[in-house]
Amino acid sequence: MGIQFSKLKIYRKQYGFTQEDIAGKLGVSRQAVAKWEKGESLPDIESCIKLADLYETTVDMLLRDIGKEEHSKDGKHVFGICKLNEKGQITLPAECRKIFNINAGDAIIVLGDEEKGIALINAGSIKDKT
Repeated sequence: MGIQFSKLKIYRKQYGFTQEDIAGKLGVSRQAVAKWEKGESLPDIESCIKLADLYETTVDMLLRDIGKEEHSKDGKHVFGICKLNEKGQITLPAECRKIFNINAGDAIIVLGDEEKGIALINAGSIKDKT
């Protein structure tokens, strides 16, 4: 597994930053950020640590492609890693929402097994019956 930074642009857009914003926060040029995103150069370790902190992830997640979506022909998927925020919320990846037809306002049932983990079930939209 090689070092790659293909997710930098995705993280930046997800957090609503411009390349100029990132450059200013890291003390580098906008061109440096653009080159990282294109894979033309690599950030130094100090910048990697700052990027990981900024995007609320780990340096490992920035360096490895372990958050990449994978699926097999049997309908099983790995959509990547979601990070829980301070309010206990996660953002499901867009491809997950698309495949399982999960939309804003849908009710999600959360199931848990202390040995196997948790599962989410789309219960569909909840409509008022008033």
